[in-house]
Amino acid sequence: MLTSVLAGLSILIIGDSHLTVPYYLIDSLHMGLERQGAQVHTIGVCGANPGDWLKPVKGTCGAAERRGDAAVQVLDVNTPATPIDQLLARDKPDLVVIVMGDTMAGYQQATFPKTWAWQQVTALTQTVAKANTACVWIGPAWGTEGGKYQKTFARAKQVSAFLSSNVAPCQYIDSLTLSKPGEWATTDGQHFTKSGYEAWGKALTQQLAESPIVQEIKKK
Repeated sequence: MLTSVLAGLSILIIGDSHLTVPYYLIDSLHMGLERQGAQVHTIGVCGANPGDWLKPVKGTCGAAERRGDAAVQVLDVNTPATPIDQLLARDKPDLVVIVMGDTMAGYQQATFPKTWAWQQVTALTQTVAKANTACVWIGPAWGTEGGKYQKTFARAKQVSAFLSSNVAPCQYIDSLTLSKPGEWATTDGQHFTKSGYEAWGKALTQQLAESPIVQEIKKK
């Protein structure tokens, strides 16, 4: 049962805009894990890239935070990201979950900025690894093509493949396998409607419960 796997785990979730609105993953994923007995702390910074979590960098469009079953706190737009090393020292989580991919995809650029993305991802994963903390990286979901951010299925697929090969020692969860292209409706191509976030969060909760890393944590 999911409860027997996730119960008692301390989980820190950090990421981009998918965690910054009350009905986004800061609700569906956060509370999905809470209902399985985990103790969850979620922080989202809109527009944040992986490297932004190494220093107090401000997001571009808002932030939010949630602890346990308390309500979502929508933070001031100028709230900076708390550096990951500080968060790890304070929370001492059993597991860090990183939700990031869309912000670094460069949907409006002709080519995916691989070198820059590798530097960003590696800087964050190495910092987590130095703290000897288990880590799972959640990649982007399909969304819908077009919209404000000019998202395309081809680029989403490219970014997901890149992340799957470059986030080690974090385990990768490929969100593209959780739905069909365009299956979950969006408001702007990138961010989902409430039903989309509910479906994504439910699927991710199950993926985390079944992940090898969580199984290893429970054995310790």
